[in-house]
Amino acid sequence: MRVRATILQTPAPGDLEVLEDHVLTVVDGRIESVLPAAEAGDDPCDVTLGGDSVLLPGLIDTHVHAPQWPQRATGLDLPLERWLFEYTFPLEARYADERFAAGVYGSLVRGLLSRGTTTAVYYSSIHEPATVALASACVEHGQRAFVGRVAMDHPEGTPDYYRDDGAAQGVAASHRSIEAIRALGAGARVQPIVTPRFIPACTDALLEGLGELAAATGVRIQTHCSEGDWEHAYVLERHGCTDAQSLANFGLMADHTVLGHATHLTDPDRALIAGAGAGLSHCPLSNSYFANGVFPARRNLDAGLRIGLGSDLAGGAEASLLRQCAHAVTVSRLLESGVDTEIAADRRGVAGARIDITTAFWLATAGGADLVGVDAGLLAPGRVFDAFAVDVGAGSAIGIVEELDDWDRIFEKVVRAGGGDVSRVWVDGREVAGSSRR
Repeated sequence: MRVRATILQTPAPGDLEVLEDHVLTVVDGRIESVLPAAEAGDDPCDVTLGGDSVLLPGLIDTHVHAPQWPQRATGLDLPLERWLFEYTFPLEARYADERFAAGVYGSLVRGLLSRGTTTAVYYSSIHEPATVALASACVEHGQRAFVGRVAMDHPEGTPDYYRDDGAAQGVAASHRSIEAIRALGAGARVQPIVTPRFIPACTDALLEGLGELAAATGVRIQTHCSEGDWEHAYVLERHGCTDAQSLANFGLMADHTVLGHATHLTDPDRALIAGAGAGLSHCPLSNSYFANGVFPARRNLDAGLRIGLGSDLAGGAEASLLRQCAHAVTVSRLLESGVDTEIAADRRGVAGARIDITTAFWLATAGGADLVGVDAGLLAPGRVFDAFAVDVGAGSAIGIVEELDDWDRIFEKVVRAGGGDVSRVWVDGREVAGSSRR
């Protein structure tokens, strides 16, 4: 397949690359070459995006609670520890109904693909059939994904109607889910991921068993880490150390481990995470509700940590990862300027904390790809062709003005407008979504 387009992407934090009128050659879903159209030969192109469209690398959402899709944009009035028990756990318990799960998950996967999210890292529920239904929806609709059966067994951190029946059962169910997802035959495109919900929901025996399971199966790991004051303090009291150190003690800190939120890290935590090759999923909108602080994106980048962007549906009320990019910029500005005007300006904020829109987009693409270990996030030779096209013409939601808008401004409009009109979406070189398919 040959695709002719103008490409906008971010190969490094803060670095916008514009490849105007280039031709990508894609073979078996992987990019073979990216050349200026004048140098790409005379073979016809299968797809030609004119001047009213741009092509961007597919978005990578590194933190999605799939069962919470029906809950998005609602019920954000409580602190996390009450939100889980009063809203979230009752909803997730409904996924014992496999038919209900299949209907929700089909809608979820289609919805994220239509917004340009070509890769998602999913938390499922505790239910094995529903977890396989989620993976099957990803296979059917063509999304790249990591799908994890949530493991949780702590009698104080979970309700009696929604938990694993002990550590051994939780580990065994997670193991069966790994085998069932692998049996779907999607290979590297849809993979299982070991998923202890978070330390307050898991006994020590379950955490230890899941660490051993991940090592034995070679499966990636995801969990929450030092999200807010409550969780951070709980782990300090229970284990006498931070979340990061505790997870490492249980064998749950490994290469490409995805740690959700991680807002309350210490410098020793950062060194431990970086040394393990693990990384962070920054969920800026959700953090505004539940984290009791602002994720220091610039500090974590400077510490050499792998970082991706996450929507944290439904703690994050917006499914568009591009809108999460805008939120990431906004909260970084708040961290830098401070929020309490009764404190003097020179003492109010954190100097040098801001990130720009190109850095935020890098988190949502190349940064996320590095975090989860996939050859995506950039339209370059050797990478998979995961991409989406956005209409930017005068009649689109973005509506560029030729007399005013250069490529920097067009890129910023695309990201801040949440993608506007996503017209086409590809995963592994196959078109899977977009307004052009409706």
